[in-house]
Amino acid sequence: MSSARTLALTALAMLAFAGNSLLCRAALTGTGIDPASFTMIRLVSGALVLWLLTRGTRGQAAHDANWRSAAALFVYAAAFSFAYVSLPAASGALILFGAVQATMISHGLWRGERFQGLQWVGLLMACAGLVGLLLPGISAPPLAGSALMLGAGIAWGIYSVRGAKGTAPAMTTAGNFWRAAVISLLLYAMFIQRTFPDGAGIDRAGLAYALASGAITSGLGYVIWYMALPGLKAISAASAQLSVPLIAALGGVVLLGEPFNLRLAMATVVILGGIGLVIFRSR
Repeated sequence: MSSARTLALTALAMLAFAGNSLLCRAALTGTGIDPASFTMIRLVSGALVLWLLTRGTRGQAAHDANWRSAAALFVYAAAFSFAYVSLPAASGALILFGAVQATMISHGLWRGERFQGLQWVGLLMACAGLVGLLLPGISAPPLAGSALMLGAGIAWGIYSVRGAKGTAPAMTTAGNFWRAAVISLLLYAMFIQRTFPDGAGIDRAGLAYALASGAITSGLGYVIWYMALPGLKAISAASAQLSVPLIAALGGVVLLGEPFNLRLAMATVVILGGIGLVIFRSR
């Protein structure tokens, strides 16, 4: 794969990942859709797109999909949507990314990986940045939304760890998306009236945002990322994802009119700098 094609695919994938935060936040603050409906539509539309893109593929790797991974995927998607009811796009993306990386780094330590001195410094920096961002104060993000996004990040980290050994990630993701979509439909049918006694909200604009999040920035975004990965070294793939919170923050300011305060700016530098130390010192 040429370097130019790899770079273009990687840039598109990072834009798609950041776009998930922007689409969800825009839908839940600017339309009448509720987070449960957004989650269900996102997972179902993502599953449909992934099925269309992988339906001609055959192989044993399809069996890497399983209900446990699908449950982690569903928890991520649901907590992500409910968190963005109150969280700005930039804060949400930063908390999500920090929680994902912390979960995967913790798993590596539990599996026996050994850190060098600067890696421990980086890990402590990232943790301190998250704590500093969430400490009470005028500019602190809402606690409930932050807790939900931390849960979403942990769930996505678990999903990533469980799928790390798969040999055909696009097929595995397609299978897990279908299972997660089934879970979302069942829970939506069972609990929507209890959660939203006045009725679930799905207007035309909210539906469009949810479909775009599921079909384009989730389903198609993951396939683009898997196309880019063969042309990337492991360190390049990991470091490329450092751009996602920054893209989401810029998009939140430009597209959604959200503020980017000093606390968030400092937390971004400390968290991403700390994670960067861990990643770069691992090679």
